[in-house]
Amino acid sequence: MEGTVVIVAGGPMGDPAYLRAELEACRPKAVIAADGGARHLLAAGTVPDLIVGDMDSLSPEERAVFERRGSRIEIFPAAKDETDTQIALLKALAMPCREIRIYGALGGRLDHTLANCSLLVLAAERGVAARLLDEDCEVFVVTSQRGIEGRKGQTVSVFPLSSRVTGIELTGFDFPLRGAVMAPGNPYGVSNRLSGPQGTIRVAEGILLVIRYFRTDLR
Repeated sequence: MEGTVVIVAGGPMGDPAYLRAELEACRPKAVIAADGGARHLLAAGTVPDLIVGDMDSLSPEERAVFERRGSRIEIFPAAKDETDTQIALLKALAMPCREIRIYGALGGRLDHTLANCSLLVLAAERGVAARLLDEDCEVFVVTSQRGIEGRKGQTVSVFPLSSRVTGIELTGFDFPLRGAVMAPGNPYGVSNRLSGPQGTIRVAEGILLVIRYFRTDLR
């Protein structure tokens, strides 16, 4: 059955009430914790269905608590090529799902944040919409077309994630584009804004990284 799969990584997380409200709103078919992300879920009053990773952030005592509460735990070697969040994403992609929401994957270490942004490409290649989310923004990629439902004045920045992105169209923005090309080294897609409650981003070729902020007072 298709639906939403939620992944919670071990990065910075604010008020547990935020994650609790997000889980209540999307009613996920499965919740996966990437190692220490299990702590965020416990603080939000949720027990993950699955915990994956090398368990360098969870003690044996904590793992035992989650197992008693019904979580399945899969332990991977510390010396591995994949990050814990990547393993969690691969597990989510193995489930029939419409979308994947990833929390606890922004902020903190910049290298971890960049790694998590790159994971969005993996989901896109499998035909699944994936987003990184926190209280301030959402991050996703566009390889063909994607709409944004938001509010007038929300800041939206777009960056090329591949070496070259062509045929870029932005409609419903203060600074629209048509047939534009973007490449690394010329970040002119930063700090655009929605001109109304809806926007559309289209790409002919390449991968565009999109960051949409929920506030309307950013400058």
